[in-house]
Amino acid sequence: MAASPIADLSYRNYDGVLLPPRNRWWVIAKMTIMQALRKKSLWVFTALSGWYYLAMIFVLFFMEQSAASTPPGAPNPLNAYLSRISWKDQFLHGFGYGQLLFMLIALIIGAGAIANDNRANALLVYLSKPCDKRDYLFGKWFGVFLPLLIVSAVPSLVFYFYGAMSFREHGFLSDDPWLVVKLATMLPLGAAFHASIIIGFSSLFQQGRIAGATYAGLYFLTNFFTKLMTVAWMGMTGTSRHPGQGPEGAIALIGKLYYGSIDGVNIAMAKSVLGTDGSVPFGFPSPFQEVPAPSLFFSLSIIVGLSALAMYVAWVRIRPVEVVG
Repeated sequence: MAASPIADLSYRNYDGVLLPPRNRWWVIAKMTIMQALRKKSLWVFTALSGWYYLAMIFVLFFMEQSAASTPPGAPNPLNAYLSRISWKDQFLHGFGYGQLLFMLIALIIGAGAIANDNRANALLVYLSKPCDKRDYLFGKWFGVFLPLLIVSAVPSLVFYFYGAMSFREHGFLSDDPWLVVKLATMLPLGAAFHASIIIGFSSLFQQGRIAGATYAGLYFLTNFFTKLMTVAWMGMTGTSRHPGQGPEGAIALIGKLYYGSIDGVNIAMAKSVLGTDGSVPFGFPSPFQEVPAPSLFFSLSIIVGLSALAMYVAWVRIRPVEVVG
């Protein structure tokens, strides 16, 4: 055969063993994960993502030590503290305070997942092999989703088993018997949302850095809006106001706008799934009301709708090109 300046990267001349095609997406997902695991920043942000649970364990340990040194007959500080906290709210706080780090991890893994392939014209290689758009897109998505799920699930499950073993007599298990089922719903939904959005952004650009910067800009811009709504909410619901003095329509509107960010969408979903409006972190007293949780249907509609839109954008941007020999 005459020498050609263009290498034949297809499987047309392959005559070896053929494996079933059902796992083609996993090859792409595994490569995405392996490339991410080489980045030290991923491990740093992963270690920091569960900081709230670690802090809560430290607080509980401190209260246990205080209770152990309390003289007989004196009020037990541990019982007084535990009476003020809701256990499922601690998982809401752990999930909420981890959102920034989950976003950074999503950027590390997924910002260049498709963008760098666009820059290198790697789609010509992927889609000239026995691999179609579904395999490619699902493989890239799953390669971002799985690490995010593990990163968010491990601290939550560690704290759950810590609470179940140490505070059963204080209502950890009886407070919400379905808590573990709700966690098994909340954590995959949060990871899927981050994975879908970053894959959608990655497909729009030729460089991972630009895709990551654009997504990060949107994240912080919308998060700043949520902070403004937080200040407005606190100003209208503080106990310094007389009951009923705040305009109810404005309060309801701010309560909805509070969730108008990438962070807010995930927190609204978490509140709805866990069935709580939330509370102040670490059980501290507060003069302000918490922003009520939206309906479960509304939260799931928003998070599923935005995820589907991002994946549709990625689907449209992935253009299969046949290599003709």
